[in-house]
Amino acid sequence: MPKGPFLPNEFVPTQFSTSAEKANFGNALLHFLDANCARELFTKKFYNRLSMTFGHIAHYDIEGFYSTWFTGDRHRLGFVQKLLHWPCHGDPKFTFSDVEHAVQQVMLKRNYLERYELRANEALRAAELREFNRLQARYRLAPAAGLEEERSQDTTRCLVKVEDAPPTTSVQMTLF
Repeated sequence: MPKGPFLPNEFVPTQFSTSAEKANFGNALLHFLDANCARELFTKKFYNRLSMTFGHIAHYDIEGFYSTWFTGDRHRLGFVQKLLHWPCHGDPKFTFSDVEHAVQQVMLKRNYLERYELRANEALRAAELREFNRLQARYRLAPAAGLEEERSQDTTRCLVKVEDAPPTTSVQMTLF
């Protein structure tokens, strides 16, 4: 029984890879994406094949590849976008283009793009709220004693007297 949607008979073997190896890679990639790109699933064998598909290049090493694509929600979203936009070049007898195309079809069916966009947007919103709260705590002025009470009692009264208002002409203009 396969560990994913792909069976070996769906793929054409290459000179260096069997159809079963192609199916196993496609299933491993989908499992990796379903697990939100968990580091423990990113093995050397998986990295070696992934770095040669979907237009990727082998980064300096496995850690460089992982840190480029999988350390944050926006990075994972970029990875999913790259996979879905890749045109799957090549003859399946010589490349994994048949696997790439099959993976893209399953990704579209399972709404991976929307799922990863949602995660990235939620992470961005959480980061922005943390930053907002930090800035608000730092720069927010404490309300003047009794001012809030006055506002709640009489909202029609002006809190600043006209004679206390700053002049409409700037100090620099009065020099001329």
